[in-house]
Parts: sequence; C-alpha cells; structure tokens
Amino acid sequence: MSTSTEALPEPIAPPADGTSARRRRRRGILSSALLWVALAWITVMIGAALLADLLPLASYEQRIGTPRTPPGLTWPEFLGTDQLGRSVLSRVIFGARVSLAVGLVAVTAAALVGGLLGVLAGYLRGWPDRVIGLLLDSMLAFPPLVLLLAITAIQSQSFLTLTLALSLLSVPGFARLVRANTLSLSKREFVDAARLLGSSPRRVLLREVLPNVVLPVLSYGVLVLAGLIVAEGSLSFLGLGIPAPRPSWGGMIASGRPILSSSPWLTFVPAIALFLTVLSINVIGDHARRLTDKKAAAL
Repeated sequence: MSTSTEALPEPIAPPADGTSARRRRRRGILSSALLWVALAWITVMIGAALLADLLPLASYEQRIGTPRTPPGLTWPEFLGTDQLGRSVLSRVIFGARVSLAVGLVAVTAAALVGGLLGVLAGYLRGWPDRVIGLLLDSMLAFPPLVLLLAITAIQSQSFLTLTLALSLLSVPGFARLVRANTLSLSKREFVDAARLLGSSPRRVLLREVLPNVVLPVLSYGVLVLAGLIVAEGSLSFLGLGIPAPRPSWGGMIASGRPILSSSPWLTFVPAIALFLTVLSINVIGDHARRLTDKKAAAL
C-alpha cells in the first residue's frame, strides 16, 4: 500500500520593492496635477468671462484688422481675425461668457426644480411619488433634440429660451438622483432617531435629509454642466443657439467650417477652448464624485 503526497502550490509573495505602492503614488500625483490644471483653466476662463469688458480687448463686433489674418504676436490679433476682421481672441472670451452663463443658469435651475421634485417623491412616497414619477417619465419620453427644436420654434432664439430648454432636459436626472438618495436616507438610523424624538416631518427633512443630499447633487451638477456646455455649443453650431452677432463657441465653429482648409484657426481655436473647458469640468466633477462617495460610505 503506497501513499502519494501532492505538493501544494507555494503562495506568491507580494513584490518586495513596493511596485504597486509606487504606482498608486504616481497615479495620485498625476490625478492631483490634472485637478490643479483643470481648476486653473476653469478659473482663467471664468475670470476672463466675468472681466471681459475690463480687459484690454477689442469689442467682439469691432473690426480691428485685415479679414482672416492668421495668429501672430500682435495684440489683440494674437489668435488672428475672422472673416470680417474681428479679433478671434475677443470673440472666444465673450463666447466663454455665453457658454458658461447658459450652462450655470440651466444647471442651477434644473437642480432646484429637480431637487424639489425628488425630495417630495422620495420622502412623501405614495401618490406624490407616483405622480412625480409619471411626470418625469413623460419628460424622458420626448427625444431631446425634438424637444429643443419645439421650444426654439415656439419661442424666439434667445438666452432665456436656450437656458429654459437645457434646464428642462436636465430636471429628470436631478429628480431621480435626489429621490434615490432621499429614499436611502429616510431609512437610516439617525433619521429614525429624529422621528422618535418627536421631530416634525419638515424638521427631519430640513435637518437630516437635505444636508446629506446636497453633496451628491453638487457633484452630479458639475458633470451635467459639462454636458450642457456641449449641448449649447451643438445647438449654436446648428443655428439654434444665441443669435449673431453675439459670439458663442458653437457658432464660431460653424462659421469657420466652410473655410477650414484655408483658415483653420477660425474653427480650431473655439473648438480647443470648448474641449479644454469641458475636459476640465469633467476632471473636477470626477474628483467631486469620489469625495461624495467617500462621505456617503461613512454615513
């Protein structure tokens, strides 16, 4: 009778040189660097948009030089001129004012309306939840482009019309997010404790639920802002945005597209500004989401 023994596989020891730790450290340093670069870019764009009237720039309607002058070292023709001899730099900065203003106003209005609907649906439940859910489903049933076309067809093209259309498209997302967070928070121990202590529903809502909903809404709103800036640029590119001569990044890209081969800066300069702004907002929003997730896990 013979017995046989099988050799067990030896456990693989972790690398002694700390390679994984160094990789995590490098990723952390790169992530922090990207965040600071993104914050710097957004700060510059917001500052330039707010102070555009005080900066040594030509008016976005003023003709300052020869039409279609390429970028050079002269001021204010630093980024060249367009088909009418207007400064591309001035129009990009004033276009930033339009894009950022539309995005910020639309996302703020959507967060307020959607947040209110979401809190009511998640906290009251019952028939208010069903009615609000039906309203949100009805809004989501319309294709976004069709809804935007309908709103711009009924109303004249203006800042108010564009902001209203984009905010309506964003309300369901905020409402669903707030409803889900409210439902989750209403079952937590600290909310039950507040009810047992005799707090009124209004006090529980204002003191216990809403403060813990704000951070997820803010982190989600940053990401929505990036999408709304892209949407505004797309609508302006299609001729449905802010009417000329007021500049917008999408309108500048559209006006430079027919002469892209001979004057590429007319398209690339506003496109790069749009790309870097949206990318920076997404980087900031991603970091905000991570912080929000850590706080939610600690509750």
